[in-house]
Amino acid sequence: MNSEIVLEFVKRINEHDALKLVELMSDDHTFRDAHNNIISGRSAMQDAWENYFRMFPDYKIEIDEFYESDELYVMLGYASGTYRGTEPERNHWKLPAAWRASVEAGTIKSWQVYCDTKIPFEIIEKYR
Repeated sequence: MNSEIVLEFVKRINEHDALKLVELMSDDHTFRDAHNNIISGRSAMQDAWENYFRMFPDYKIEIDEFYESDELYVMLGYASGTYRGTEPERNHWKLPAAWRASVEAGTIKSWQVYCDTKIPFEIIEKYR
């Protein structure tokens, strides 16, 4: 069932294993971030997730609501993380977020995140 693939994708994000994560992606997988930046392809996505997990080693997605229509899935919940895993009292954030995924041939064809990234970007800028 495709909903299980989407939930496994979330689980693998929360496990921070980019290699296992890309195993669930289609060869032409497309990621779109909250600023409409697009990354395509499994290799590029593996690099992107590895970099993100280094930046936020405790990054976590929490799904509160899950909706599906044909091959399209929408999830509502929270994303959180601590910049570089240090000073959680100053560098931790938890924000409402939404995700949109499409599944094709048993793989994640697209993944899109919707979230106000102002707080994480402010934290990153502060420590650059």
